[in-house]
Amino acid sequence: MPEYGYFLSCEEFGPADLIEQARMAEQAGFRALWISDHYHPWNDAQGQSPFVWSVIGALSEAVSLPIETAVTCPTVRLHPAVVAQAAATSAVMTNGRFRLGVGSGEALNEHILGDVWPPANVRLEMLEEAIQVMRRLFTGEEVSHYGTHYKVENARLYTVPDEPVPIDISGFGPKATALASRVGDGYITMMPEEPMVEQFRKGGGGTKLVSGGTKVCYGPDRDEAVRTVRRLWSNQLLPGEMGQILPTPSHFEQLQPLVTEEMVSENTVCGDDVDQHVSALKAFADAGFDRIYVNQIGPDQRGFFDFYRTKVLPQLP
Repeated sequence: MPEYGYFLSCEEFGPADLIEQARMAEQAGFRALWISDHYHPWNDAQGQSPFVWSVIGALSEAVSLPIETAVTCPTVRLHPAVVAQAAATSAVMTNGRFRLGVGSGEALNEHILGDVWPPANVRLEMLEEAIQVMRRLFTGEEVSHYGTHYKVENARLYTVPDEPVPIDISGFGPKATALASRVGDGYITMMPEEPMVEQFRKGGGGTKLVSGGTKVCYGPDRDEAVRTVRRLWSNQLLPGEMGQILPTPSHFEQLQPLVTEEMVSENTVCGDDVDQHVSALKAFADAGFDRIYVNQIGPDQRGFFDFYRTKVLPQLP
């Protein structure tokens, strides 16, 4: 049976709010936490973007739930040797309850140091090499690596968990999914697409963890919830590769007029219809996901957790 978790949004909330949401999630019956890892929010209306590794340190003391980044890009803004140290320390602080979710990233967060933003196929090559570097470092042995994209000299992590940190790979297309099935300890995707799960499992993923997530906006006024989603998260309905190549929040704001309230209403669960919320999460369960995370858009976090604790989670398989 799948487990249900809560997805903490670092784009929308500061550290104190995220810690409080994690506590409420555990009290409501959620079994795990995802947390986003960004340098920028997608737009200024979201308004936040704390350093995820500091927040994870606080989470390790605040709750007893498993924690995973969803997702970290260990290739451009941060060198994989640095990400490996952060992940290893997080795993130690959570007594092995930490998983590292990784992906090929977005220009929005990764170009900030002036580096060239590579095309998708190169980003996947970089991600695979970064995973190799991090896995070697998780052993606690001294590592020197001279690869196509990364160089490491005499690096050793002295603070490491008893077991290597599991690395789950995010994939939204066949190439990234193939990489996840070949080298990942698990697979992450954001749509309940059974063919992608099947590709992962048949391509070598087998019974490894498959995780997915979705965003909703609970509230008694459905129209107001739709407006809240459009104001804060219209970026999630932009087509194609724009999410990966646009460099600043203002670029996403310029495209907001392309996303109508009708599009939001058709593609995002809004309001307080219990059946709609249950159906959205069951779609992931029916597609074969092991862990399913949900994020509440907007300020009514306490109302959301009360709603899910009493009405939604009891109806899920």
